[in-house]
This record gives sequence, structure tokens and C-alpha cells, in this order.
Amino acid sequence: GHSFSIDAIYALKTEASNQTWIFWAFFIAFAIKMPVFPFHTWQPDTYTDAPTQGTMLLSGIMLKMGVYGIMRFIIPVLPLGLEAWGNTALIMCIVGVLYASIIAFRQDDLKTLIAYSSIAHVGLIAAGVLVGNVQGMQGAVLQMFNHGVNAVAMFSLISFIEKSTGTRKLSELGGLATVSKSFAVVFMIVMLGSIGLPLTNGFAGEFMLLMGLFTHSFWMAAIAGLSIIFGAVYMLRLYRNAFYGEVSHHSLRLTAMQENDFMLFYPLCFLVILLGVYPKLITDISEAASNGLIQMFTQIHSN
Repeated sequence: GHSFSIDAIYALKTEASNQTWIFWAFFIAFAIKMPVFPFHTWQPDTYTDAPTQGTMLLSGIMLKMGVYGIMRFIIPVLPLGLEAWGNTALIMCIVGVLYASIIAFRQDDLKTLIAYSSIAHVGLIAAGVLVGNVQGMQGAVLQMFNHGVNAVAMFSLISFIEKSTGTRKLSELGGLATVSKSFAVVFMIVMLGSIGLPLTNGFAGEFMLLMGLFTHSFWMAAIAGLSIIFGAVYMLRLYRNAFYGEVSHHSLRLTAMQENDFMLFYPLCFLVILLGVYPKLITDISEAASNGLIQMFTQIHSN
């Protein structure tokens, strides 16, 4: 009989001729959700215009549903479709990583800049899933969690800047570190996690993702690896322009962090460092599921 049980769906032996169009139907739906180039166009405007709480929900939690969909449905159910078209999907992800990173260079609005940064990060996560090896899969799971921490922290920090100073435009800020050193330190920790500095949470995840890509293709790993360099450039540019230099009249309005701000930002900073020093907290939990997915893919393919 008909069933929506996940085991019943996994037991399907879909014909190879049908797997192509089903693969693209699923992948395009998930690609819009994540989003992956060229289905990303809704995201920057939405993240910029939505209230901070909505942006945090979308970036920190909702976009992971697209990656989860690839893991849960495409890899186990459509291995032949993935084999035939996985490289095309992978190229779309990597193009998106570079495209979003380059566009982030030119952004003046802090929320828009972080929105494009988010597209670049999630493109790398999706690429790690699509290569179909354990390193990529484990890296994707770890980086999904890390990206949730970093994106939520970054958008909440930008919201704090906007509420205090009345602007979130880079060109109107400057000298924030002079006004509040504690806020500058918190922002720096979150930013370094987003860049992927060693001993921060972003490093372990991005290292595993690139290792998974390298196992699949040297050139894809080399091109995707440029996103880490680009990410460092646009984030350090953001920090230099907003926190150093002459104190603007907007920056002078920055208020001191209150107790409830510390309660939000300090645990997030702690997670950035903890998961950088000890990523096994996540990878140990996800290891069995990641191995199971890869094994399932291999078994179905061999049949």
C-alpha cells in the first residue's frame, strides 16, 4: 500500500529514466530554500528587509532544511540521478560560493553583506553533501550548526548597532571600537568564527568540507577554497571600516551592552570557541548517520 514512511520511500527502486527529472524537481526545490545560485535572488532582499528576528530564523535555522532535504531524500532515494547530475549541481553550488563572495565586497549595508556571506557559506555546505563522501557529509553537518551560531550572532550584533546608532551602513560608521571595546571584542570573535580562523568553529567545518571536495576533485576544492580568502577580505574590510578610523557621529551613539545583551552574546562567543577547540561535540553525534547515508548510497548504487 501507499505510505509516507521514510523507510518505504528508501525502499523504492525508482527507474533510472525517472531519477533524472525527480532529482531536478527535488534539487531545485531545495536549492531555492538554501539558496543555491542561480535560485538565490530572493534571499539578499528578504534578509535585508525582514525584521532581525525573521532574518535570524531564516539564516540560522530555515535554510538548513534545504541541505537536510538533499541528505534525507536525494542521496538515499535518487543515487542514479545524483551520479548523472550531481556534478552539475555541485558546479552550481561552487559558482554560487564565488559569486556571492565577490558581490559581498561591494555591499554598504551590513545586513546585505552578511546575507551574501550566508549564500557563500551554504553553497560550500551543499557542495560538501553532494560529493558523497564521509568527510564532506560530516563537514556539512558540523558547518550547518556552526553557520546557525555565527549567522544568528552576526545578525543580532548588526541589529544592536542599528538600534544604537540609527544606521547599519558601513559608510556611516567608524571608530566603534573606540566607543565600546567590549562590543568590538564580541564582534571580532563572531567575525573570526565566520571567517574560519583556526580554533574557531568555522575552521573545523570548512576544513572538513574542503577535504571532502578535494577527495572528489582537486580543482573544485581549489576554486571553493577561494571563498575562504574572499570571506576574510570582506569581513576584515567590514571590521576595519566600522570599528576603526575616525569616530563618526553615528558611532558616538553606540550604547553600552546591557545585561540581557551579555546573556545573548557571551554564550554565542563561547560556542564559537568551544566548537573550534572541540568539534567532536557535533561530529561524534552525527558520525553514525553520516556513515549510514554514504553506505546507503553505495549499496543502492551497487544494486
